[in-house]
Amino acid sequence: MKYENILAVIEPDSEHQKSLNRAIEIARMNNANITAFLCIYDFSYEMTTMLSMDERENMRQAVMDDRSDWLRNLVAKTIRQEHIKVTVRIVWHNRPYESIVREVLEFGHDLIVKGTQQHDTLESVIFTPTDWHIMRKAPVPVLLVKEHDWPKGGKIIAAINTGADDDAHVSLNEQVTQQANNFAKLLDSEVHLVNAYPSTPVNILLNIPDFDPLSHQETVKVHHETSILEHGKAYQIAEERCHIAMGQPEDVIPEYATKLDAELVVLGTVGRQGISAALIGNTAEHVIDKLNCDVLAIKPDGFVSPIKLIES
Repeated sequence: MKYENILAVIEPDSEHQKSLNRAIEIARMNNANITAFLCIYDFSYEMTTMLSMDERENMRQAVMDDRSDWLRNLVAKTIRQEHIKVTVRIVWHNRPYESIVREVLEFGHDLIVKGTQQHDTLESVIFTPTDWHIMRKAPVPVLLVKEHDWPKGGKIIAAINTGADDDAHVSLNEQVTQQANNFAKLLDSEVHLVNAYPSTPVNILLNIPDFDPLSHQETVKVHHETSILEHGKAYQIAEERCHIAMGQPEDVIPEYATKLDAELVVLGTVGRQGISAALIGNTAEHVIDKLNCDVLAIKPDGFVSPIKLIES
C-alpha cells in the first residue's frame, strides 16, 4: 500500500512534534500529502454558561484562532523549503480520539501518525488512553512513533501468527507482512518475521496419561518453522530473517525487537471492544505495551470502526 494522505496528530503546546517529523519523512519518500491535525478543547468553556451564546462563541473562536496561528507557524518552521503539501486542520472536540477517527472517515486518510510519550525517568514509551482508543477504533493503520531517527538499513519486525490456518489470520499475516515490506522499501530496511508458538498446555499433561509432551512440542515447532519459512519465501524474506520461539507473543516479540534493535514493529490488532476487551484483552495490546520502538498497528479486512462519521 502506498501512503498518499497522511494524518499527523499534533500535540498541543509542544514545539517539537514527533508525529509531524515522521510524517514528513514518509511523505518525502512517498510523495504524500499531510494534514497536521490538532484537536483542542478548553474545559473552562463549560463553565461560562452565564455568558451569552455570542460571548461563548467569541471565546471559543479566540482560542481556535490562537491555536491556528501557532500551528501554521510551527508547520512552516518544520517543513522549511521542502516541497511537501501540509494542510492545517484544527477541531474543537472534547474527545480527541473521536475527532481523529472522524477526520479519517471524512477525508480518506490512509495512515495516522501519532507521537508517543516518554517516561520521565525510564527509557520506556507510555501509551495514553487516546493512543489505545485510536488503535482499537481507527479503520486505517496507526503508526505510533517515539523520538529517534530512522536510519537506512535498520530492521523492521513483522509480528505474525503462521500457526493459524483460518482465513482471518492468513489475511492478517499477509497485510502485516505487506505493510512491513512497504516501510522497508521506503526506509531501505530489512524485514524480519517473528512468530511465537505455545508450549504444551498443562491440562493435556494432566488429563492424558500416555501423552508425549516432547513429541507434541516438536511437532508444533516443526509446523511453525515450516509455515513461517513458506510465508517468508512468498514475500522474498530470507530464511535467516524468519524467527520462531516458544512462548507468549507479548514476551517473544518485544524480546526480538530488543535483540534485533528494531526501528519498527508491525502487527495486527482485532480492535476488540467493550466487555470483551476488558475481560479477554487483546494480544496485540499486551505486545505493544512492552515495546520501546515505533509501532504500526494494522486492522484486519472488513473492520468497521465503531465511531461513525455523523452522530445520530
